[in-house]
Amino acid sequence: MAHIDVSNIDYFLSDGTQLLNGVTFKVPDGSKTALIGPNGTGKTTLFRIISGDLIPDEGVIGRSGNMGIMRQFVGQVRDDSTVRDLLVSAAPPALAAAARAVDEAELAMMEHDDEPTQMTYAQAIVDWGDAGGYDVETVWDEVCMAALGLPFDRAQHRPASSLSGGEQKRLVLEALFAGPDELLLLDEPDNYLDVPGKRWLEGKLNESKKTVFFISHDRELLNNAAGRIVTLEPGINGAGAWIHGGGFGSYVDARADRNARFEELRKRWDEEHVKLKELVNMYKNKAAFRSDMANRYHAAQTRLAKFLEAGPPEALPIEQNVHMRLKGGRTAKRAVVAEKLELTGLMKPFSTEVWFGDRVGVLGSNGSGKSHFLRLLATGGTDPEREHLPVSDVEIAEVPHDGTVKLGARIRPGFFAQTHVRPDLLGKTLLEILHRGDEHRSGMGREAAAGALDGYGLAAQSEQKYESLSGGQQARFQILLLQLSGATLLLLDEPTDNLDLHSAEALERAIDHFEGTVLAVTHDRWFARTFDRFLVFGSDGKVYESGEPVWDEKRVERAR
Repeated sequence: MAHIDVSNIDYFLSDGTQLLNGVTFKVPDGSKTALIGPNGTGKTTLFRIISGDLIPDEGVIGRSGNMGIMRQFVGQVRDDSTVRDLLVSAAPPALAAAARAVDEAELAMMEHDDEPTQMTYAQAIVDWGDAGGYDVETVWDEVCMAALGLPFDRAQHRPASSLSGGEQKRLVLEALFAGPDELLLLDEPDNYLDVPGKRWLEGKLNESKKTVFFISHDRELLNNAAGRIVTLEPGINGAGAWIHGGGFGSYVDARADRNARFEELRKRWDEEHVKLKELVNMYKNKAAFRSDMANRYHAAQTRLAKFLEAGPPEALPIEQNVHMRLKGGRTAKRAVVAEKLELTGLMKPFSTEVWFGDRVGVLGSNGSGKSHFLRLLATGGTDPEREHLPVSDVEIAEVPHDGTVKLGARIRPGFFAQTHVRPDLLGKTLLEILHRGDEHRSGMGREAAAGALDGYGLAAQSEQKYESLSGGQQARFQILLLQLSGATLLLLDEPTDNLDLHSAEALERAIDHFEGTVLAVTHDRWFARTFDRFLVFGSDGKVYESGEPVWDEKRVERAR
């Protein structure tokens, strides 16, 4: 038995803004329930409340069953932690504590080889075994083989940062589904996964007997795997929850019908309110001249007071207002020319040309080198001219390569970083970033900056620092900076990963009107349909072109 019962949850931000307002819903035993909603409505905050990381200001969380959690950071690990550390982060609390005790004892043994340290180490080993550590290592061996193609003893000390985002996700998901927890809390489990990985996840969700509550913006995953959908809908006093008892296939029509009913109920309430006020005024005027009307006047007042106390019907949710405008500009006809380009250790030499105005999807499995290819273009390619340098201060790691890739005249690359890591923006509010400008874009007055933020649905976050934004808000702000920078070549690395459905549609429309060239790494099956052609990084190490999306490329065959 494993379930979640969320009851009347209120949560206020540190500045006093109410984020969640009376959020109430249940995740039944064995269900696969998705949580969706606009970026910034509090989905991850609600997950952290359910997991116990945050305490709500009001309301209670009830649940049964042991809970396994995949947090949002998985896929973005860039510190010195190892594969074993990543697996430990998804293990049950007792097992994780025993693992940390063994690690600490091993470090102590390196510094002090005395008897007390040896005894502490011996006890840590015993506790690890008692907690089921040796049994779980057998499971981790299967998990590593499935996710990485390596046994646990070869993979455990490998830096987690050496794995692609998709490999990190797959590793933790494999461990959670194979683990003992009856209840899983998954924060955007499909982010960074390639399409075979997403299809694997859909299969796992459908076949697993575990209760799973997950956040996702992937419409095909929602349609194929979610049996129930909880929507956080923004309101004047924070987000409330609406529960749709079916899958995503019926969700859009059900939400439209619900909103239409709300609109009709509100109209009727307003009409009744006007009638009651007119009734009160009528009896007030009559009571001024006739004493026998006083009782009717007081009765009408009481009726109006009760009506107002009951309040209007539930208000329509506030719709997001996102209008992205990517301008671009004319460039040389040949935007990108690659000749015998080899990404060292990743892909075999290939040659290709990308023409002005092309919309090219870059497809392939995780770890095949797609993001490396985009980063190479983002730094201006091989031996770049000054005009080909990036239009932002985003830090881009050098990409070793042989052969050449050159950018055409008037090409200014604008890079969207998949991980949203922007050290140049840390500690600054959105208004401050736009007001100051940088060497790539002019500063903006407060009114103009506020208008630009409003167009991207970020007006309410204007005084927030970049690092405090949700993943989707950071993504929208990155796209706004690309708009202001004058980029003529958009290099988008998984741009829809953190965008809610409305924002992803706005991005699609903006790309359609962009005067320039677009290359995008994506595993979003819906988003990919909008591209003209595709550059596929194959499992045999070869890069080839296709007129249709190719989703069945397996892991690249190379020594690991």
